[in-house]
Amino acid sequence: MSADQPTRANVMAHPEAERLDTLMAVLMAYIRDVCCVDGSFHAERTKELYKDLLSVFDKLILPTHASCHVQYTLFYLCSFKLALAEAFLDHLWKILQNPSQPAILRQAAAGYLGSFLARAKFVPVLTVRACLDLLLTWIHRYIDSQDNSCKQVCCDISLHGPFYAACQAVFYVLIFRHRAILEANMKKGLEYLQSLNLERVVMCQLNPLKVCLPSVTNMFAAVTRKYQVVFCYTIIEKNNRQVLPVVRSSAGGDGVTTNTNPLDSFFPFDPYLLKRSGQLIEPLYQVWDELAETDLLPAKVAQQVLKEDEDDFLSGETPHGEGMLGMTPSSYGSNICSPSSGDSPSMAHHGAFKF
Repeated sequence: MSADQPTRANVMAHPEAERLDTLMAVLMAYIRDVCCVDGSFHAERTKELYKDLLSVFDKLILPTHASCHVQYTLFYLCSFKLALAEAFLDHLWKILQNPSQPAILRQAAAGYLGSFLARAKFVPVLTVRACLDLLLTWIHRYIDSQDNSCKQVCCDISLHGPFYAACQAVFYVLIFRHRAILEANMKKGLEYLQSLNLERVVMCQLNPLKVCLPSVTNMFAAVTRKYQVVFCYTIIEKNNRQVLPVVRSSAGGDGVTTNTNPLDSFFPFDPYLLKRSGQLIEPLYQVWDELAETDLLPAKVAQQVLKEDEDDFLSGETPHGEGMLGMTPSSYGSNICSPSSGDSPSMAHHGAFKF
């Protein structure tokens, strides 16, 4: 059944969700028609469409926290040609490492970068490794700059937001793509993971594990423990004893709770929940392999991590099938914090992706 031929089974129960699903299906059909003429890929038309959608992305989608499904237009377009995907990744990378960009956009770009690399099946392992190399080199240089600053370094989101977002992107990508990195050649794959020097990132005074989402921290710790790349649990236990209290107003007065998402981060390519247009996304999408990964975790942690997040907008629509794990908390009403950030070292010598 085509994505643009609705059936009763494909109709969303929520009227607004059904409207969005219809619009997304129409837009994706338009993208397909522009990119493919008489069954053949048309490079110039696709390039012009990419530029138009990228402009919309920069002006509207990237600054919108927890954008719902609309960002998948670029995900779908990038699936038509690897050069498009690499151009999009390069665009996000330039925003992240550019100190003249607002920190809020740099953090959002890191979220898009990590989520795209983790979820896009059409992005090959070589491209994933190239992006990890760029991210880790920048992260290590950032740590160097803090170590050499002669100032006391501490875990401060308002000062180091883009750094923490970049670390979380790396952790997230490794959670989803570590098996692809290792399966071709286990020995060389392990040597590559060890060359990233993740232990230094985890052990640095900036303490990124304290800021990252607990679901990401727990799964990253389990993966790196299994392959003996880095041991995170001592730091996690120490961080758990130093909770981050947040006072929030409620109907019954102020209440003190623990903020488990201090970065207000989200992964924009968490599972696609719209039924009809989702048929076009499904074959392109890297789902969570629960059977392969739950054995990494203690039972209590696994239960917490694998609990599916409910999207308030699509209440009652959330699929409960395998592989639908999303790691973003369903706190869509909050905004990404807007810290200032330190300088970002230039990565020009690593070679940008071209399109």
